[in-house]
Amino acid sequence: MSRKVLTTIALVGILITLVGCGAKPTSLLTPTLPPLAKELAFYDWEEDMPQSVLDAFTEEYGVEVTYLTYESQEEAEENIKAGEVYDVVVLENDAIPWLVADGLLGEIDYRNVPNFDNISVNFRDLAYDPGNRHSVPFNWGTTGLVVRSDLVGELPTHWADLWDPRYAGKIAVRVDVPYDLIGLTLKSLGYSINSENPDELEAALERMLELRQAAFSIGSYAEDAVPALLSGEAVILVGWAEDVLLAREENEDIVYVLPEEGTMLWGDNFVIPANSPHKYTAEVFLNFLLRPDISAQITNENYYATPNEAAYPFIDPDILNDPVIFPPNEDLENAEVFLPHSPEGDALWTEIWERFMAGGQ
Repeated sequence: MSRKVLTTIALVGILITLVGCGAKPTSLLTPTLPPLAKELAFYDWEEDMPQSVLDAFTEEYGVEVTYLTYESQEEAEENIKAGEVYDVVVLENDAIPWLVADGLLGEIDYRNVPNFDNISVNFRDLAYDPGNRHSVPFNWGTTGLVVRSDLVGELPTHWADLWDPRYAGKIAVRVDVPYDLIGLTLKSLGYSINSENPDELEAALERMLELRQAAFSIGSYAEDAVPALLSGEAVILVGWAEDVLLAREENEDIVYVLPEEGTMLWGDNFVIPANSPHKYTAEVFLNFLLRPDISAQITNENYYATPNEAAYPFIDPDILNDPVIFPPNEDLENAEVFLPHSPEGDALWTEIWERFMAGGQ
C-alpha cells in the first residue's frame, strides 16, 4: 500500500487553514431520507481499509460493501474522470480541487454525518476543500528516511544527506511518487515544497538528476520496498511509517528519521463521486467510519494516524504512543504540506517531472 504525497493536511502550528476553521459544514435543505442501498462500491488502496470494518458495517446496516482497489492515485483519478461508478473513494488531498472543479465530486450532507464532529478542528476547512464540502479526512502521516542504522554509521539527519557519496547506490526512492521527490529536493535546497518559482524548480531538477545516479527505484507498496532495506541492498529508503513498522518486525536496527529541514505531510480523504447512485447510504457509511470505536479499529489494524480525536481512547496505547505513527509536535515544527498549485505551477511541475524521467532532456 502506498502513501502518496500530494497533500494538504493540517496540524497545529504548521497547517494552512481558511477563515471559519473548525466550523461544521451544513446544508440548507432537509431531504426525505431514502432507504439504504443493498450494496456500496468502495474504492481504495489494497488492504487500506480493514475487511473487519466493512463486515461490521454490513452486519449492522445490511449493506454489502464491494471493496475495489487501485494501484496508484493517478489510476483512481482517471477512472473517476472516465465515469466509473463508485460510492466512496479514498483520495489524497491534492486530487480534490481538480475533481471538484470538474464537477466530479458530490457535496456531503453533514446532517447524515454527525460524527464529523469527532474530527480535530486542525484537520477541517483546509485550503484544498474549504468547508469540507466534498471530503472527510481519513488518515495522515509523514515522509522521512527509513534507515538501516547498523549499515550507515552516523545517521543521516537532513534531506541533503541523500546526496552524500557514502550512500551512493544504496538509496531507494519511489519514482511513481513525483511530488515526494521534487518536494524533498526543494527542501534540501532550502526552498518550500510548494515553490512555483521556475529558477528554484530548475535547480531542483538538476539536483534530482544527480540523485538519479546514486539511487534506484523501488515499488510503492511497503511489501515491495522493505525487502531491499532488510537485505542491505538499500541503506536508506525514502518512505513512510508503514515501511518502518514492517521493516522493524524483522530488524530492530531500522530507524525512522524526520529530516531537520522538515518532513512532508500526506493525508487521505473520503469522497463521494458525483455519479454515486447511493449518496445517502454512502453518507451513512462515512458516519459509521467516523465513530470513535470504528476509527480506532481502523488505526489498530492499518497503523495510520487518524484525525479523529474521539478515537484516541480506543486506540492501542502502543500505537498511539509510537512517535513513528503519531509524531510529537516538536518533530513537526518545520513540516510542510502540499498546497494546490496554480494552473501555471501545475504545468511547471509536470514539465520538471517529465524532464527528470527523460533524463534531463
